[in-house]
Amino acid sequence: MALAGNALAEAGGGMIVVKDGQILAMLPLPIAGLMSDKPVEVLAQQVLQLDEAWKELGCNLISPFMTMALISLPVLPELRLTNRGLVDSLNFKMLPLVIE
Repeated sequence: MALAGNALAEAGGGMIVVKDGQILAMLPLPIAGLMSDKPVEVLAQQVLQLDEAWKELGCNLISPFMTMALISLPVLPELRLTNRGLVDSLNFKMLPLVIE
């Protein structure tokens, strides 16, 4: 995890796949951690490498990055996990993480 975090911090953000201390694939996104200034052909190849690396790790999601990116987007309906906690985005309120 430290290797992934440090590599992404150095790149200015992006997506990365790490296994056993080795970077299998990486897509640097240096513009606000969300965009790249590289040609679309370069990005397409990097996204393909990410997809192959995720599959190598056993991930069978169709789009793992989009799943992770959208799960925390607090404006989408239902429940969202954010940096502030669990949010009920239909009723605009925070929810407890532990139910007693």
